[in-house]
Amino acid sequence: MRRTFSKHATPVFAAITALALASTAASAVTLEEIKERGYIRIAVANEIPYGYLDPNGDPKGAGPDVAVQVVKALGMEADDIQWVVTNFSSLIPGLQANRFDLTASEMAIRPERCQQVIYSEPNTSYGEGLLVMAGDPKGIKEYSDFAGSDLKVAVMAGADQLNMMQALGVPEENIVIIAANADAISTVANGRADAYAATGLTASDLASKSDKVELAPDFVDPVIDGKVARSWGGFNFNSDSVALRDAFNAELATFKQTDAWAEILASYGFTPEDIAGSTATTTEALCAE
Repeated sequence: MRRTFSKHATPVFAAITALALASTAASAVTLEEIKERGYIRIAVANEIPYGYLDPNGDPKGAGPDVAVQVVKALGMEADDIQWVVTNFSSLIPGLQANRFDLTASEMAIRPERCQQVIYSEPNTSYGEGLLVMAGDPKGIKEYSDFAGSDLKVAVMAGADQLNMMQALGVPEENIVIIAANADAISTVANGRADAYAATGLTASDLASKSDKVELAPDFVDPVIDGKVARSWGGFNFNSDSVALRDAFNAELATFKQTDAWAEILASYGFTPEDIAGSTATTTEALCAE
């Protein structure tokens, strides 16, 4: 019997624990199997503007909004989606443990992640930023300011910014790991860290929520291995779910040719340069870097 679930039916607001993730063996899932069971499970990490549920439990963000359109093109309805919320660092383990079928968190496509899960083609492109205390009393302008100083920088567990800090030679004792973006404002405002490193869009959204923090003025994008840091985000899947990824990819490619796709990204603050830049490279190239 086909079972249809409301988008409000089973949002998981508590973080998925490592023990629970480890308890289910990974396995491939096909589009046909998803249609037969009547629902598809899509995870987000509650990160604005990439993928989150609003206070009413409605999916929002560049990832969810695009995912809904692709799911419809695949022959299902928005109400057939079960939205799962977990910590960013639990997204890949969750896919590996078959706790959900794909993520819509615009997770940056990185070679080390490509060894663990598979990605769609890029959906978004975005740069970096810093959240600092209001007035920027310590004059922090770039990620490299945390190398060779006693300044401390907060990063979210599992996020790319940790790798960037390490590549720039920032000592471990200068890096403060926080569980979620929601902790960033208090971490900086209370002085536990002098700044929070995140994507520019995330830092900008956080800065708008409190007068105790602001975007670092005159921020300089980090240069990693001779290249200005820029990320490309995509949807990812269990490594064995190749057929599902390929079906999703085909409809994503079609949707990206429409004005509606660009309008979704623009509505969440992506610049024309970000939108155009999302097609500047491929997942194959990013996984091979």
